Amino acid sequence: MSTLSPTDYANYWNQAISYQQYITNVETEAATNPTEGNNKYVPINLKRMQRIQKTYTLSPVAVELLGQLNKPIRWLVITENWCGDSAQSTPIMEKMVEAANGNIEMRFIYRDANLELMNAHLTGTSMSIPKIIQMDSDFLVIGSWGPRPDKAHQLVLRLKSNPATAHTYSEELHKWYAQDKQVGIEAGLMDLVKEAIQVQAAAPQSQVPQAPKTT
Repeated sequence: MSTLSPTDYANYWNQAISYQQYITNVETEAATNPTEGNNKYVPINLKRMQRIQKTYTLSPVAVELLGQLNKPIRWLVITENWCGDSAQSTPIMEKMVEAANGNIEMRFIYRDANLELMNAHLTGTSMSIPKIIQMDSDFLVIGSWGPRPDKAHQLVLRLKSNPATAHTYSEELHKWYAQDKQVGIEAGLMDLVKEAIQVQAAAPQSQVPQAPKTT
């Protein structure tokens, strides 16, 4: 359970950036050809994002589901430019937003500059990203997703638990993504949207005032 308040989430939301700005930031960093630390992964992540954005089409089932949202929701995505899982999933997030016809607004915020937010949304004890924080229009949290599909996450946990395979987890994870072709990511995001639809269906319907009768 998060210890942050709706006001806290609203403040983070106001600091966050659009998908377009996030992509621009990745492009700018990739153009410097970084070679050290995690930043060396930024150029290949940009290529992954561009490929997925160009080639992936949402399933008709996902598009139909998104049409069931009857109120706007917000996705606040915790990420970093170097994150390989983010490169695989953020283009699918954007396609979901595009297909939601204005009922999903998405912004991005960087993990390492916002540790209090990240620590409120750990995966177990890990600061794993990306992490979507799903909120309603009042900044109440109504779900979360990340850092990767369940099957991929179990693969990573299994590989990391064995010293003989721990060093291979990144390569094996991206092989999994290549074989899965983003189907697992779409499924996970659909489950997140279903949570929002259920919350909206359970909310009291506003009363429409009746026009006074005329005599």
